[in-house]
Amino acid sequence: MPRTGARTGRSTASIDGKGSVMAETWLSKEAYDRLQDELETLRTEGREKMSADIEEARSHGDLRENAEYHSAKDEQGKMEARIRQLERLLRDARIGEPQDLGAVRPGLKVVLEVEGDEETYLVGSREDQHDELEILSAESPMGKAILGCAVDDKVSFSTPNGTEIGVRILAIEAP
Repeated sequence: MPRTGARTGRSTASIDGKGSVMAETWLSKEAYDRLQDELETLRTEGREKMSADIEEARSHGDLRENAEYHSAKDEQGKMEARIRQLERLLRDARIGEPQDLGAVRPGLKVVLEVEGDEETYLVGSREDQHDELEILSAESPMGKAILGCAVDDKVSFSTPNGTEIGVRILAIEAP
């Protein structure tokens, strides 16, 4: 019988005292440092530039019909959302690599047999970057299906177009 999991990002699910699912996010030291630098840049230079862009657009007259002003305000909103996302991610992140290699979880390298082909991935999130491994999002259908599985487990998942794909876990390793 196929097994599926529901986890997000480069995280594992746990239950808090209220019965809610909470995410545990793993980041490498390099990823943490890179995201911390991005956050600091957005908080300082990004906000200063955005303020100047809005002030410049505001000087062009009537704000109701000022597309440049509305565009700058939209960009400001996106930047502030990214700042909040990074603050939350960095506040809750665990730095390093998971030590338990008994089950597929974010932060680990997995070797899979997918429809007869051997494929190797780092289970992670869009925030991860790796020079040698392709990132498999834990939010993807295949990522959700393999989370929590052990070596030799067989699972299947449905692609967005409804195709059922079989996967076998061949190995779980530290990256």
